[in-house]
Amino acid sequence: MLARAPGSSANLGPGFDALALAVALYVEVDIEPADRLVVHTEGEGADYPQDASHLAAKVARAVAGHDRLSIRVRSEIPVGRGLGSSAALAAAAAAAAGSSDAFAIAARADGHPENAAASALGGLVAATTVGGAPRAARLPLDADLVFVVIVPDRHLPTAQARAALPAEVPHRDAAFNLGHMGLLVAGLGDRRALLAEATDDRLHQGQRAHLFPEAAQLLRGLVERGALASCWSGAGPSLLGICDRAAGATVRDAAEELMATAGVAGRALLLEADTRGLVVD
Repeated sequence: MLARAPGSSANLGPGFDALALAVALYVEVDIEPADRLVVHTEGEGADYPQDASHLAAKVARAVAGHDRLSIRVRSEIPVGRGLGSSAALAAAAAAAAGSSDAFAIAARADGHPENAAASALGGLVAATTVGGAPRAARLPLDADLVFVVIVPDRHLPTAQARAALPAEVPHRDAAFNLGHMGLLVAGLGDRRALLAEATDDRLHQGQRAHLFPEAAQLLRGLVERGALASCWSGAGPSLLGICDRAAGATVRDAAEELMATAGVAGRALLLEADTRGLVVD
């Protein structure tokens, strides 16, 4: 069975661990019966061990209840860049192995219901855990929004990014994020209402700034060069520019110039939102 899932950009500024957006970068997992476990990977993440330790193998074995599987993974989602590669892979592997609830399995395997929800459902989602189970809802998303993603040639493991965060936050900072998240959700549903300040955050982006010192300059530059708003993508180091469709190509070109000026190696992508989510053939 073949399954395909999109990557995602989570947090989106103030929506820490709550909001995510599916983007048109994909991982495919094809699973067939075999005499023994075989894992073959292509594209992004192809340098990971191709054995039982691979996330796709762990998920597929748990779903199938055995390891007599041939697993082929093809991915275009950069790994360790804040683009939801693990959640997308887990969702696709679960579905390809025959699961009827790939969202729940991906949320458990990845630990991030919002990324798992975006990969499973597509579009803009809000997600959390309720009564021990992941729950998600699709939110309106303006069809004339596109997304410029700066993908640096550097990894930032989620565990390292999470370790940079304080254990407690002031009430005023939590309230700040809640208010701005409301503005952000409204603006993503109708780009005419999207304020650049809607992606401002006090819970994680500033706290992680030392892990990617050039980020603030790049985020500011994206807005100055035409993006409606900008933010970190997930735990980073990828950065997201939210753009009107008419300005998307211009902002992507500007992002490449900004990276060169800042001395940041990598690439800038112009992406559509994925609105289909997990697809099984």
